[in-house]
Amino acid sequence: MQFFSTLSPSVRQYLLVTGNYWSFTLTDGALRMLVLLHFHTLGYTPLEIALLFLFYEFFGVVTNLVGGWLGARLGLNRTMNIGLALQICALAMLLVPSSYLSVPLVMAAQGISGIAKDLNKMSAKSSIKLLLPDDNTQGTLYRWIALLTGSKNALKGIGFFMGGGLLALLEFRGAIFAMAVALASVLLLSKKFLRKDLGKAKVKARFQDVFSKSRPVNILAAARLFLFASRDVWFVIALPVFLASQFDWGHWQVGAFLACWIIGYGAAQAFAPRITGSFSSALPDGRTALLWGCALTLIPALIAFSLYIGFHPQLSILLGLMVFAVLFAVNSSVHSYLIVAYAREDGVSMDVGFYYMANALGRLTGTLLSGWIFQIAGLQACLLVSTCLLFLATFISLALPKHNEEDNPMINAVT
Repeated sequence: MQFFSTLSPSVRQYLLVTGNYWSFTLTDGALRMLVLLHFHTLGYTPLEIALLFLFYEFFGVVTNLVGGWLGARLGLNRTMNIGLALQICALAMLLVPSSYLSVPLVMAAQGISGIAKDLNKMSAKSSIKLLLPDDNTQGTLYRWIALLTGSKNALKGIGFFMGGGLLALLEFRGAIFAMAVALASVLLLSKKFLRKDLGKAKVKARFQDVFSKSRPVNILAAARLFLFASRDVWFVIALPVFLASQFDWGHWQVGAFLACWIIGYGAAQAFAPRITGSFSSALPDGRTALLWGCALTLIPALIAFSLYIGFHPQLSILLGLMVFAVLFAVNSSVHSYLIVAYAREDGVSMDVGFYYMANALGRLTGTLLSGWIFQIAGLQACLLVSTCLLFLATFISLALPKHNEEDNPMINAVT
C-alpha cells in the first residue's frame, strides 16, 4: 500500500483501471466456458449453444454504440462500475435451481453479461489515452495499450481454465456464486478509489455523435469487424465442441487448451510493440495493419488444407492455432493502438465505443456462423470461412492512412 501511494496519480489510476478490467475479464472467460461446457454436457447441439450467446454478442453491439456516449456524459468511472454491477446481476440470475435454468433465462443473463463486458472494456480502453501523461509519446501509448490488452487476454485464458476447473470442482451453481462474491469486492474498491471525473467530456456529448465522422476510425472499424468474425467463426463454438467430440477431451482438457491459447495470445499482444518494432522502427500505421493481415490470412487456410489431406489432424490443429494466436495478437494490438491514437481527445470514449461496436458485431457474426457452419459442414469449413473474412479485413486495411501520406499519421481526418 505504501508503494502504491508513491506512484504518480496517473499511474495509480492506470493500475486501478487495469485491476478492475482484469478481475472482470477472469469472470467473463470463466462464465463463457462454464455455460459452453455445461450445456454441451446436457446434449445441446453446436447451433443451440451458439444461440445461448446470441444476446451476449448482440447487446455488445448496442452497448458499444451507446456506451461511448454514456461514458462521455457520465464519466468512464461510472460506466466501468455499472459494468461490474451488471455482471454481478447476470451471475445472480444463473444461481436458480437447475430445473429453472431454461434457455431463455440463460440467454437473458448472457445478454446482461454482454452489456457489462463492453461497458467495462470500452471504459478501460478509453481511459488509457486520458491517463497518459502529456509529455509522453505515441510510443508510450502503444506500449500501455498493448500491455492492457495483452494482459487482459492472458487473464481471459486463465478464466477459461478457471471455468473448466470450477465446473469440475464446485459444479455450475457453486462456481457462479464464487465469481459473484469476488466481483462484488472489486466493485466496492473501484467505487472508492477510481477518479470521479475520468473521461467526462468538457462539451456536452450529443447522441448523434456516436457515429464517427473520422474516415480512419470508420475504415479501422470495418477491418476490425471482419478480423474478429474470422477468429470467432471457429474459436467460439466449433473448436471446443470439436475437441470434446472428435478427440474425446474432457472439461479440464478443453478448458486448459483454450486457456493456453488465450494466454499465449495475450502474451503476444503485450509484446506486440517489440515484435512490430523488430521489423520497423516506425509506429504502426495502415501499412503495418496490411502486412500483418496478409500473414494471418494464410494460417487458417493452411490448417484447413492439413485437415483435408489428413496430415496429423491433432498436431495440425494445435500447432496451427498457436501460430494463429501470435499473428492474430499482433493484428489486434496494432488495431487497438490505432483506434486510441485516431480518437479525438475530448469524448475519446465515443470513437472507441463506435470502433468496439464493430468489434462486437464481428463477434456476433462469427459466433452465429461458428455454430451453424460447424453443424452443417465441420471445422474445415469454419477455417475456410475464416480465411475469406481475413482477406476482407486485409483488403479494407489498404485504405488506412500511411505515415508518408500525412504530416501526422495520428490526426483525426474528418470528412
